[in-house]
Amino acid sequence: MNKNELVSQISENCGVSKNDTAKVIDCFFEEVSSTLSDGGEINITGFGKFCVTDRAATEGRNPRTGEKINIAASRVPRFKAGKTLKDAVSGTSSGKDSAKKAPAKKAASR
Repeated sequence: MNKNELVSQISENCGVSKNDTAKVIDCFFEEVSSTLSDGGEINITGFGKFCVTDRAATEGRNPRTGEKINIAASRVPRFKAGKTLKDAVSGTSSGKDSAKKAPAKKAASR
């Protein structure tokens, strides 16, 4: 799904104009970018967490020549999926009833 398809789908599901939906999505993307570039993180309970991690400098190889090259350290954005999203993707329910425990064993009587 691309951005235009996302805008159309959300617009239909929420009964909001496509222009208003596009503005909200653009603002969301800008806020995520701004927050991450400032070193912050965004945590949406159940959905996931947007954060920044540091990638250490490494040594790689040029695949054509085999020559060693240095890959500089960098900061990269990450997304960690939350439990509700993971459950939705895997097809399991995320309610409290889905995590039923086995009944406790009775103590042996003497």
